[in-house]
Amino acid sequence: MIRDLKKLTSGEYDVAIIGGGIYGAWALWDATLRGLSAVLIEQNDFGGATSSNSLKIIHGGLRYLQHLDIKRMRESIHERKVLMRIAPQFVHPLPCVMPTYGHGVKGREIMRIAMLMNDIIGFDRNRGCDAQKILPSGKAISKKELLEILPGLDETNLTGGAVWYDCQVYNSERMLISVIKSAVELGAEAANYTRVSGFITAGNKIRGVKIHDIFSGEPYEVRSKIVLNTSGPWINNVLGQLNGHQPAEQFRLSKAMNLVVNRRLTDTFAAGIPSKFEFKDADAVISKGSRLLFFTPWRNYTLIGTTHVPYSGETDDFAISETDVTTFLDEFNQAYPAMAIKREEVVYHYGGLLPMDNEGEVLSEHDVKLTKHYKLLDHQAENGLEGLLSVLGVKYTTARDVAAKAVNLLAKKLKKHNRSKTETTKISGGEIENFKAYLQTECKKRPWGLSADFVEHLILNFGTAYPEVLQLIDENEDWKAPVDAASKVLQAEIIHGIRREMAQRLVDVVKRRTELGSGGYPGDAAAEKCAEIMAAELGWDEALKKAELQALRQSYLTAK
Repeated sequence: MIRDLKKLTSGEYDVAIIGGGIYGAWALWDATLRGLSAVLIEQNDFGGATSSNSLKIIHGGLRYLQHLDIKRMRESIHERKVLMRIAPQFVHPLPCVMPTYGHGVKGREIMRIAMLMNDIIGFDRNRGCDAQKILPSGKAISKKELLEILPGLDETNLTGGAVWYDCQVYNSERMLISVIKSAVELGAEAANYTRVSGFITAGNKIRGVKIHDIFSGEPYEVRSKIVLNTSGPWINNVLGQLNGHQPAEQFRLSKAMNLVVNRRLTDTFAAGIPSKFEFKDADAVISKGSRLLFFTPWRNYTLIGTTHVPYSGETDDFAISETDVTTFLDEFNQAYPAMAIKREEVVYHYGGLLPMDNEGEVLSEHDVKLTKHYKLLDHQAENGLEGLLSVLGVKYTTARDVAAKAVNLLAKKLKKHNRSKTETTKISGGEIENFKAYLQTECKKRPWGLSADFVEHLILNFGTAYPEVLQLIDENEDWKAPVDAASKVLQAEIIHGIRREMAQRLVDVVKRRTELGSGGYPGDAAAEKCAEIMAAELGWDEALKKAELQALRQSYLTAK
């Protein structure tokens, strides 16, 4: 992956995609696999905004039983299975549990039925799967068993628990990068830190996009037969550049956030516990009266999510405040006082903006209702503007499927009839049929004398592509060493991120090309080592190196 903006101006693409989040990434891969010429434009770094706001869960839609929405459940169950198959290095089974109370809608009896329905609806979830990806049947468990998993939980009316299985993404940032890399390796183009400043138009037809380089400010034009807008919460901003052709609808947004705690609250189980705050869901057939706060073990951390509050500011001004963090932490501690999480244990947060369905005034921040269904807008049908499609996505889990539907529509407009192949084509590094056997075999090889822990780390982040990282050590054996004693991230991973994955800034390699800082600030020693490597590789002077270090540190702070 080489960032070359001049190359983007040399011809006409079939499709130019605006927005390098998870929806844009899958759309690029899908279009490229169909033989379409495609380019992806991202104003910051790939996956650096809303797509980073992930609880790292690929879910099968159990919550949709409340709405008896079997169609959405089947879609989620299918996508969960697809992702385990095409991205086996990243997506792994995760046991989940929730407490049951009394004998009504929150009781063991109802939840036992819900677990059975979930298994019936997901009857084919394990068909043809790698043994490591098998998802066992759900079940009800006793009060004693539940308290062994969630000690100290309020026992008032507690009758037991319900257990089911979903999946967790080990590194969602690297999965997104790997999807884009897959497309680029097949001939697509991509560019980060490139802002769309307008559209190229001819009458009522879009002919491409005007862009400029964030670093140099230099303008360029990228011509395409169709533009696909996957800009997420920037959708209003992008459509606002249509010179009178923008839709009348302004999409409302909510601020979403997940917390990262520097200890594990459970050993293996993700858990959902009821908030003490009332939540009204008018669309639910079965209303539980409160929302679930979900927490999940992830690496050496616990992720807690997700809170949603209305957002009315400019998209570019989005930020998580200290009040956002402490308010949500207080809500969690009220729901599960025994855990007593202290503010200093919250070492990081993931935040983003998601589409909101509320109409009129939002009376309570706890009643925020998210958009349940994605929107695919054909602007020719909407307002007579040919050559532009927009996608407003909702879920990380189903992004691949939604992207495929968007590419179906644009391919039809281009009179191209190749079907989507992303459901069956493994992404870069995913050529693994039996994950456990592959892991064991590669760890025994001990390439470059690396211990099994380091090899496992590389496979969980790069899959079968991990030798690409190690090949760099032939150039400089010092790159075999980790960036610091507390990390398994090799210095070679920093070089790999720069040379082969378009990392431009320090924050790119620390948060998204490696796992070094995706769970919190890695410390001054690790940050400074990465900055030193990047400075040598990219020719930064001392002032720029210091500025990058400061920007990295600032990115981990909440606003006061």
